[in-house]
Amino acid sequence: MSRTSSRILLIVLILLAAGFTYYVFSAPYTRFPGVRIGGELTPAPADWTTLPDEQTANLKLAGFPPFVIHVWYVPEENGIITATRPDDGYWGNRVRSNPDGWMRVGDRTYAVRAREIVGEARQPYLQAYADKYNRPMGYDFAGEIVTGVNEPIYTWEVFYWTGR
Repeated sequence: MSRTSSRILLIVLILLAAGFTYYVFSAPYTRFPGVRIGGELTPAPADWTTLPDEQTANLKLAGFPPFVIHVWYVPEENGIITATRPDDGYWGNRVRSNPDGWMRVGDRTYAVRAREIVGEARQPYLQAYADKYNRPMGYDFAGEIVTGVNEPIYTWEVFYWTGR
C-alpha cells in the first residue's frame, strides 16, 4: 500500500470514528433513532403528572440493538401514555416483544414497563393524547369517521408505561 493510500485510509477511518461518536452522543433525531438516552436514572414518581411539561420524551427500548427515539407522551397519575400510528412500525413491535424500557423526561430517566391498551379501551387514552397535542381524534362521538382528517388518532396503538 502506498504512503498516499495509507494516509487516505487513515483519514477515512478518523472521519468514520468521529461521525459515529457524534451520532452516539447527539441522536436521536426527529426520525432517526439513537443509541444513548442519557439523563439521571431516577426512581419512578408516585404521581407521574409531576413530570415537567415537555413536548417530547426520549424512549429507549430494551434489547439489542440499542434504540432511542423521541415520543409524544401524556403523563397521568399512575403512568405515561404514548401512542403510535397503526403502521406495523418497528418500535411498537419491539415493545410488544419486550415491554421494558427507559423514558427520559427533562434530565431524569425512569425505568419503565409498557402495557398495550387495545380495542375501545384505547379511546380515553387517545383523547388525552389528542387534547395535549391539539390533534383531532378523527371521529365524532356518534362513531362516524370525520372526513379530511390526516392519520386519525382514534386508530393509533396505545402503550401505557409504569415504573418498574
